[in-house]
Amino acid sequence: MSQNRLIKEINRLESTKPIKKSEEYWAELGPGLTTGASDDDPSGIATYSQTGAQYGFQLLWLSIVTFPLMAIVQEMCARIGLVTGRGLAGSIRTHFSKKVLYICTILLFAANAFNIGADLGAMAKAVQLLRPSLNYSPLVIGFVVLTLLMQIIMPYARYAKYLKWLAMVLLAYVASALVAHLNWGDVLRQGVSPSIHFTRDQLLLICAILGTTISPYLFFWQTSQEVEDKIQKGETTVASRQGTDQAAVHSMRVDVWSGMFLSNVVMFFIIAACGAILFPHGITNIQTSAQAAEALRPIAGNITYYLFAVGIIGTGLLAIPVLAGASSYAVSESFKWREGLYRKFGQAHAFYGVLIVSMLVGLGINFLGIDPIKALIYSAVANGLVAPIVLALIVLISSNRRIMGDWTNKRSTTWLGWTVTGMMSVAGAAAIVSIFWH
Repeated sequence: MSQNRLIKEINRLESTKPIKKSEEYWAELGPGLTTGASDDDPSGIATYSQTGAQYGFQLLWLSIVTFPLMAIVQEMCARIGLVTGRGLAGSIRTHFSKKVLYICTILLFAANAFNIGADLGAMAKAVQLLRPSLNYSPLVIGFVVLTLLMQIIMPYARYAKYLKWLAMVLLAYVASALVAHLNWGDVLRQGVSPSIHFTRDQLLLICAILGTTISPYLFFWQTSQEVEDKIQKGETTVASRQGTDQAAVHSMRVDVWSGMFLSNVVMFFIIAACGAILFPHGITNIQTSAQAAEALRPIAGNITYYLFAVGIIGTGLLAIPVLAGASSYAVSESFKWREGLYRKFGQAHAFYGVLIVSMLVGLGINFLGIDPIKALIYSAVANGLVAPIVLALIVLISSNRRIMGDWTNKRSTTWLGWTVTGMMSVAGAAAIVSIFWH
């Protein structure tokens, strides 16, 4: 080979390195990415929109502070799945009182069903923003049918890829903020400068942000998806799935921290967009994600409006299967039923039955006259009761050397885990008190 040809070949190989690295990085992403993306569901979007509309950029810093906290929790959940070969409910059943697990599972099912109902309604309203002529009821029913068919009929490997790519719809919210001509000096300054007004309303909103960011359904879904990934690799028994290695843990950490980063970046840009557009115009009462899109349109124009509306539909399609799936995993593992999206319907009737019932309860909420905001309030109460208990169990399991072996928590991780548990206990108590003593 001549010197010129050798140089060209070297240059060609060098030029392909970034592409190969990108492909390798994308291949490592999976359960963590979809878990993080599902956290920005339509109800979460409404909470973040209200934060920006009511307080401008003042609470932007929460999107930065909550990132490591939720990432540490989700990493503990993922590690439990990798090491034990069981979902979170299965590990809790093995090492703790079944009564505690049953109570948590019932409350989780209720919280997720109410959340599904609110998200279905938000998606239907978002479609109506784009096509006002379409009727609400058929849209809600259509979304239920679509999400059930995807989970029941679609092979798990293809379904997981679909969720992975659907997570990219969250970039619509980044785009919506970029076209809004933000004052980036103010945005960055408030983002790194914690500021709180110790008023009742602001403290309750902070609790709502913590509740929608660090949610119990994420814990169960993350752990079970790590197990599903192992099963896809041929590890079909609990014994064969137990244990992990450095390479698997490294890939998991890349995946989890990337997913939580995406989730919080989107949270940051939603707050920033609403803080820049709605807050200066005195539009401070945003209760749903659809209201946020409608309020943005007269001020920010059609592009921001359409991006918000499309984002609501896309995040709902991602989050609703995760909410229903988390309930199915938790209930099935609690009662030792056959579970897993990798199984066909005929192999796991009870698992898919729970999933279907979750969706039907969510559907019913939209036809029983239950206001979507009230549905989210009921969900917040259930999550407020469940989250601290489940978080405590997660920290206890992941820091137990008898269970986790060499993959037990570091002291700093355990300390941060208990810190998050304490914060969520306060947030849950505050949410419940505010609802019953308003």
